[in-house]
Amino acid sequence: MTERQQHKRRRGAGVAAGVLCVCLAGSGCAELGAAAEDAREGEAVQTVRSAADALVGARSSKARTSMEMATGGTRVTIRGEGVYDFRKQIGQLKVLLPQDPAGTPDHRPIMELLAPGALFMKNRGAGVPADKWVRVDTRSLSDGNLVTGGATDPFAAAEVLRGARTATYVGEDEIAGTPVRHYRGTADLGIAAQDASEGNKEPLAAAAKGFATDQVPFDVYLDDSGRIRKVRHRFSFVNGQQNNAVAVASTTLLYDFGTPADVRLPDDDDIYAGKIAEE
Repeated sequence: MTERQQHKRRRGAGVAAGVLCVCLAGSGCAELGAAAEDAREGEAVQTVRSAADALVGARSSKARTSMEMATGGTRVTIRGEGVYDFRKQIGQLKVLLPQDPAGTPDHRPIMELLAPGALFMKNRGAGVPADKWVRVDTRSLSDGNLVTGGATDPFAAAEVLRGARTATYVGEDEIAGTPVRHYRGTADLGIAAQDASEGNKEPLAAAAKGFATDQVPFDVYLDDSGRIRKVRHRFSFVNGQQNNAVAVASTTLLYDFGTPADVRLPDDDDIYAGKIAEE
């Protein structure tokens, strides 16, 4: 073999080695990039799952709720406003039902008291005396009272996030002048029920079985303390009067943390025990 041929062989081997190194480096970069992405998603999932604990640390807040659903070709929205104590898991909301087709608000506001395993409603149901409350055992509801009351219990909404299976950091945002971090993902109601507080275990387990799917897409906005400022869930359930699944979007806004939430649950004598007529 001539010296020139040997030089060409050495040069070719060098080029091949260089190409191989570039390929290996590219593979390594791809693997490192995928690992970093997995790490970021895992961190986002843990951040979202911890949001309920951050609310307990905040003690209480004011709350606004909105529930949107399409029924009979018409989209209706039910709104609520009140206060909530995250340590005692009790709250009070004034819920406004949508206007009738003529635009007349013929429904009085419904007063709701939220407690572990129970929902108390005043001005709900024909034939109920004005000074009486109707009590509903939320553990017996197929939706765990995530939809039935027209407003999702703020702490239950937070505990749904304990079942987060996926979560992605979307970016920074602002809500009512407060900087927040936006996360988007999907929660599993069955997992949420396992990790929830005692007051929400049974209702969330019932929802996991009663909804059309136990997978709940969510968008949540957390402040610098990890507290929920806004959370939006998209539930899917089967209405007893129709076979198709009904999509419900429930939004909860939390603000003025530390606001006193003095909520007094009704005495037994204040609870209506008779039959409730359909309105």
